[in-house]
Amino acid sequence: MKLVKPRFWDKKNHVISLLLLPISLIFQFIIRLRNYFITEKNFQIPIICVGNIYLGGTGKTPLTIMIANHLLKIGKKPAIIKKFYANQIDEHKLIKNYFDFLFLDKKRSKAIISAKEQNINVCVLDDGFQDLSIKKDLNIICFNSKQLIGNGLTIPSGPLREKISSLKNAQVIVINGNKDQIFEKNILNISKNLKIFYSKYIPTNLSDFHNQRLFAFAGIGNPNNFFSLLESHNLKIEKKVSFPDHYSFTEQQIKNMIKLASEKKLKMVTTEKDFNRIKHMGFKEINFLKVKLEITKKDELINLILNCKK
Repeated sequence: MKLVKPRFWDKKNHVISLLLLPISLIFQFIIRLRNYFITEKNFQIPIICVGNIYLGGTGKTPLTIMIANHLLKIGKKPAIIKKFYANQIDEHKLIKNYFDFLFLDKKRSKAIISAKEQNINVCVLDDGFQDLSIKKDLNIICFNSKQLIGNGLTIPSGPLREKISSLKNAQVIVINGNKDQIFEKNILNISKNLKIFYSKYIPTNLSDFHNQRLFAFAGIGNPNNFFSLLESHNLKIEKKVSFPDHYSFTEQQIKNMIKLASEKKLKMVTTEKDFNRIKHMGFKEINFLKVKLEITKKDELINLILNCKK
C-alpha cells in the first residue's frame, strides 16, 4: 500500500476525522463479519507474530529479523513468514540481507506449510496480527513512541487497523522510542497481563555523515521518524523529502534529487529499506544510515518466546 498519512490522523476531534467516522464504523463492522466465518488453524510448531494496530512505521520488520536471528543463534531453526505483496520487495530484500530463511506467499498459511516441509521448527510472522486464520502462540504488537495510536480512531478516520481494545488478544508490547507511563497505564487497563518492552535504533555508521550537510529522503511509514533519528545524533539536515511507504522511485526522480543535492553541495542519505529499493539503479551518490535494534530486557523477551508453546 502506497500511503501518505494525513496529518489529521494525529489530531484529536479533527473535523475530517469526524466526517469519516461513519465509514470507519462500517469498515470495522465488515471486518468483524468477515472474521466470524474464519476458521483458525493450528500448525503444531510455535508461531510468533510481530504485528501492529497502527498502520505502518512501527518497526515490525527489524524486530522480526532480530528475533529470528537470536533464535537461530540458540539452536532453533526459525523462519520468517511474510505475506507476499508485489510492492513490498524492498522489505523482502531487507530481510534477506540479514536472514536466510524467508518464506513468502499470498496466504501466510501456505508459507508456514512450506517452512515446515523444510524442517523449520518455529515461525516468526512479519505482520499478521489481524490474520485470524492462523493460531499464534505469542502476539507481539509494535508501536513507535512518536505516534503511538495517533488520534485513536480506525481507518479512514485515524491510523488504526483495529481498535486499541484488540490488544486484549496480545501478550507483548514493544514500544520503539521513549518511555511513556501514561500509554503504559492505558494499555494495561485493557489487559494487565501485557508485558511491555522498549526498543531503540542505534546507528552504526554515523561517522559517514559527521560534519556533512545532508539531503535526507525516505519512503517509509513515518519518514519524520527517520529525520528525527538523524537529528538526534546531531547530524545537520538541509533538505528533507518524504515519499509514501513502499514508494517506487523512478530513475529520473533519483537523478533530479542527485542534481539538487549536488547544486547545494549536500550529501544524500536515506533509509536502508529505501536504499534496497533503488540500489539496482547503481547511483553511487546515494548513502544509507545503517542501524541496529536494541531492546531493553531482551533476555526476558526471548524467554517469553521460548516458553510460549509448552
